[in-house]
Amino acid sequence: MILILLPSADYDPTESSVPWQAMRNAGIEVCFATPEGLPAYADPRLVSMGFGPLNPMLMTRKADLHSYAQMIESQAFRQPLAYADVDPAQFDGLLIPGGHAKGMRSLLESGTARHIALQFFKAQKPVAAVCHGVLLLARTLDPDTGHSVLFGRKVTALLATTMELPAWLITAVWLGRYYRTYGQTVEAEVTAALSRKSDFVRGPRIAKRDSAEAPELGFTVRDGQLLTARWPGDCHRFAAEWVAILRAPARQIE
Repeated sequence: MILILLPSADYDPTESSVPWQAMRNAGIEVCFATPEGLPAYADPRLVSMGFGPLNPMLMTRKADLHSYAQMIESQAFRQPLAYADVDPAQFDGLLIPGGHAKGMRSLLESGTARHIALQFFKAQKPVAAVCHGVLLLARTLDPDTGHSVLFGRKVTALLATTMELPAWLITAVWLGRYYRTYGQTVEAEVTAALSRKSDFVRGPRIAKRDSAEAPELGFTVRDGQLLTARWPGDCHRFAAEWVAILRAPARQIE
């Protein structure tokens, strides 16, 4: 069984439901966990409110919203565990979606969520994170080393100059800091947790949004049992590669 950590609200519907759909199609059982053990719903702006004329650029794609609609109707979604009740030993892998609205902080700033993530790394189990979800891992310190669990690994996450900052600039007039979860960019904080700046892999200069029909347009970074991606536009490839990791007969750190 695979654990998906969700915040209390405001996560990205694509980054959560596309991997969920891929796992369901592969016959892989999924359990959700939220801070208080209550069903947690995605960022309403990304589900229904939208961005007006900027929808073609920023809004969740219809096919991915369909996956989200199916996910929130599932029994597992409606009966999540509380973070405090999670026993990592009962799960075979961990997936952490992202999102940038304020509700994400209930995941990204949770000491309990960091403890859960640490146990998966200690047990050398598969872990996948996308966008802001990688921040939780950057903030998860291994007490044996004093470093982040990402130290010594190659990763990717939401890019600053081509993703996070441009989205903030074009929406700031009416949405304020909606696209700035923290003062520091995701890329800057994640990079600071690595052993070398070059371990943060940015991918192609021009990011292309993938789809179920063209997952190869997405970009991911795999380092052993760790899989990371940058944004919703990577999530079909991210989901396919995650399922491949989970299906592998021998899960050993490469």
